[in-house]
Amino acid sequence: MSGSDNWAVQNLENALETWNDKISEIWTLITQSPADFKGRAIWNVVLNIHSALQTIGFALLVLFFVIGVVRTCGSFTEVKRPEVAFKMFIRFALAKMVVTYGLDLMLALFKIIRGIVSTIITSVGFGNPSQTLLPTEIVSAIESCGFFESIPLWAVTLIGGLFVTVLSFIMILTVYGRFFKMFLCTAIAPIPLSTFSGATSQVGKSFIKSFTAVCLEGAIIVRIARLNFRQEL
Repeated sequence: MSGSDNWAVQNLENALETWNDKISEIWTLITQSPADFKGRAIWNVVLNIHSALQTIGFALLVLFFVIGVVRTCGSFTEVKRPEVAFKMFIRFALAKMVVTYGLDLMLALFKIIRGIVSTIITSVGFGNPSQTLLPTEIVSAIESCGFFESIPLWAVTLIGGLFVTVLSFIMILTVYGRFFKMFLCTAIAPIPLSTFSGATSQVGKSFIKSFTAVCLEGAIIVRIARLNFRQEL
């Protein structure tokens, strides 16, 4: 803060202060595990939903397995072949493990991606968020304006300050939206993961890809949030 008494300068500085606060909050949340978000209150609800749907997931696991057997094998005689039966058993066992330990697998995937995002951020020099300040040249230029010159300037700074404030809230809402999508994916995970037991495994693969994409949104959010406003100002 420059300590200026000019209303236009104060308006811009207040907007940038809001921006800096939101950037600091984003930096804290972006690599935070969903399990630690807001004191685990939401995470506990997600765990309850996940546990409830896991039972349904096991039922669907058997159903998709039977459908896969019917589609794959033309007759019961083919199922009795040792290599075919063994292949189906391994597929069913792996699918059951995915549903049983799906929560652990998703958290492990998040940790891997979080490490990748942190490495990317550090390698490009974005290790710590810096404070965006109003350049002294702009402060001096605004303060040197006369009364009539200040009238359109006040309107411009009002719009500019409103833009920065709205943008800062959009950024933080984007981060919260990312957490919401991760919570949603984790809660319903047993249902799409159960498709791995049959010919519908493409659904499970698409689900894993979607969850990975949601986790990788952190790198994009950080890159946008790290933009320096000094040139624009």
